[in-house]
Amino acid sequence: MTSSSTPAPASQGAQKSRGPLRRLTARGRDEAHRVSSPLELFFDLCFVVAIAQAGMQLVHAVAEGHAGNGILNYAMVFFAIWWAWMNFTWFASAYDNDDPLYRVVTLVQIAGVLVLAAGVSRAFEEHDFLVVWLGYVIMRLAMVAQWLRVARSAEGAERTAALRYACGVLVCLVGWLGLILLPEPARPWVFLVMAIAELCVPVYAERNHETSWHAHHIAERYGLFTIIVLGETIAAATVAVKSAVDEHDALGELLPIAAGGLLIVFSAWWIYFVVPIHGHLASNRQAFLWGYGHYLIFASAAAIGAGLEVAVEQAVGKAHISTLSASAAVTLPTALYLLTVWALHSRHFKVGISQQLILPVTALLVVCCTFLGQWAVLAAGFVAAAAVAVGVTLTARMVGRERRANATAPAA
Repeated sequence: MTSSSTPAPASQGAQKSRGPLRRLTARGRDEAHRVSSPLELFFDLCFVVAIAQAGMQLVHAVAEGHAGNGILNYAMVFFAIWWAWMNFTWFASAYDNDDPLYRVVTLVQIAGVLVLAAGVSRAFEEHDFLVVWLGYVIMRLAMVAQWLRVARSAEGAERTAALRYACGVLVCLVGWLGLILLPEPARPWVFLVMAIAELCVPVYAERNHETSWHAHHIAERYGLFTIIVLGETIAAATVAVKSAVDEHDALGELLPIAAGGLLIVFSAWWIYFVVPIHGHLASNRQAFLWGYGHYLIFASAAAIGAGLEVAVEQAVGKAHISTLSASAAVTLPTALYLLTVWALHSRHFKVGISQQLILPVTALLVVCCTFLGQWAVLAAGFVAAAAVAVGVTLTARMVGRERRANATAPAA
C-alpha cells in the first residue's frame, strides 16, 4: 500500500492475453483514465447492506440504553466489513485483470459480506459471532485465492509479498476463532489483538515490495464509498422520520432533527471532497495511515445516520434514553468525522492558522451543541454548514490575494 516514487511498469501479460483466464499481474501506476469498474461499484453497494445492518443494531442498542455494548459490537462488526472492503480495494487497484475467474472470486466475496450481514443481529443481541465469522471467512478465503493467483504469476519479491499476504490472512482467520471459542469477557481483547494483527499483515507483506496501486483510482474508490455511506445515512434518517410522522404525527419535534441532519450530511460531503487527495497520496509515503484512518471516517459517517434515528425515536418517546444521550448520538460521531477528515485530508491543504483551525474548532462546537436539548441536532447542522461557509470564504480571499499579487508583480 505504500507509495513509490517510481511507477511500476504496466503488466504486459495481462495486456497481451485475451483468453478467458489471464495471468494476474500488476497493473501500472501511470495508467491513464483509471476509474472504478462496474464490478467494484456493485461490490460497494453490497457492502453497504452490511453497514446498514450494523447501523440498525446500533440504533436499537443506544435507544434501549445499552450504548456501551452497542458501540463495542458496532466497532467489531464494522471492522470486519471495512477491512474486507479495504483489502479488496487496494488489491483490485494493483491487480484487477477482469477475467472470469477474478469476477467469480469477487462475487464470492460479495456472498461473504451478505452472510456476515445476516449474522449482525445475532452478534448484537446474543453476542454470537459465528455467522459473522463465517461470512468473514468466506470473504478472506476469496482474498487468499486472489493472492495465490498473483504468486503463481509473479517472481522474486513480488511473489514473496503475495505469499506473505496469503499466509497472513490465513493465520488471522484462525485467530478470529477466539470470538467464538473464548468466553464473552475475553472477546473485546481478542478483537483488539486480532485487529492489530490484521493491520500488520500488509505492512509485513509489503516490506520488500510495494504493490502498484493507482493513486487516482484509490482516491476515487474511497470517495465513492464515502458517498454511498453518507447516502445510507440519509436513507436511514428519512425512514425514521417517515415512520415517526406516520405513527405519532410529531412533525414539529422532528423538523429540527431532519433539517439539522441534512445540514450535517451535506457539510460532511462538502468537507470530504473539497480537496483533491490523489495528488497527495501519490507524492508521499503515508498511504497506510491514510487508508487505515478511513475506518474512523466510514464508521463515524454511518454512525451519524444511526444517531439521527436515535434522536427521532427519542423525540417521539420510543427511546429509553435522555435528550442529552440522544443528542450525543449525533454530535459525537459528527465531531469524530470532522476531526478525522481534517487529520487525513484537509490539514495538508490548509494555509495559515485560521484555515487549519476551522475543522478542529467546528468539532468542538458540535460537541458543545450536545447540551442544547431538542435543538442540539439543528444547532450542530448550522455549525457544520458555517464551517463550510467560512472555509469557502477564506479560500476565496486567499485566491484573490494571490491573483492581485500576480497581477501587480513586475514582469521578469
